[in-house]
Amino acid sequence: MEKRCDLHSHSLFSDGTSTPEELVRLAEELGISALALTDHNTSQGLPAFMEAGRHSDVITIPGCEFTTEWHKKEIHIVGLFFRREYWQEIEDFLELTHIAKINSNNILIKNLNKAGYEVTYDECAALTDGDINRAHIARILMKKGYVKSVAEAFDTLLKPEHGFYVPAKRITSIAAIRFIKTYKATAIMAHPLLNLTPEEMEEFLPEAKKAGLDAIETRYTEFTEEMTNTAIRLAEKFGLKQSGGSDFHGKTKPGILLGSGRGNLFVPYAFYESMRACADYEES
Repeated sequence: MEKRCDLHSHSLFSDGTSTPEELVRLAEELGISALALTDHNTSQGLPAFMEAGRHSDVITIPGCEFTTEWHKKEIHIVGLFFRREYWQEIEDFLELTHIAKINSNNILIKNLNKAGYEVTYDECAALTDGDINRAHIARILMKKGYVKSVAEAFDTLLKPEHGFYVPAKRITSIAAIRFIKTYKATAIMAHPLLNLTPEEMEEFLPEAKKAGLDAIETRYTEFTEEMTNTAIRLAEKFGLKQSGGSDFHGKTKPGILLGSGRGNLFVPYAFYESMRACADYEES
């Protein structure tokens, strides 16, 4: 059987529902050879994740998913293979982002309260070991019956257009890529065609590659066959490598399984080897 990997997953240190240790155990059960933890805007889950990997046959990869902006579009940039001595640098780089996120979520909760939706910051904070975000607020809204699912919350109350949510100021995509490469890690554009049209990608990728972008995700849970083929074409056109992952969040995104997404995902182990080759990385 061909070996596989999953280079995009989340724990409860961001908006997932599994501990880092549980992710490693699940990867073992599912026969995943290499797994990356890429929590949003934090490295806090990496110590437990990498320690679990020391006692497992699963290769664990230290990563982070940066929420960024390009031309007012939200773009996610994944960094993989951060050396242990640089994990605190991630937190320092994102400190102002964390503060802006906290302020944004406080405003969101206050706006929801004014409209009659009873949600507290403490309720949301109890769902995570890191900063809260809209996914945690969505889970409380669902628990209290205001919406039927997390997806419905994001499509209605938590959309900026609805007036409750005021997005936090984000770092630029180019700054995130440069940061990742400064610390000798691998820079990947996550789920590209969910963020930008193919035409916008044609504009973004030359600028991103110049800053150091190594790869784009061409295998992703929510991609159709057409989107996968388009992503592969773009990677080849701009001389970028290919990555992929499930974007597993546990109960936050029900129906998405580690390693296989909605049953339609296979990320070959060769992607892990290719992504590692882009970094100056030593296990510790």
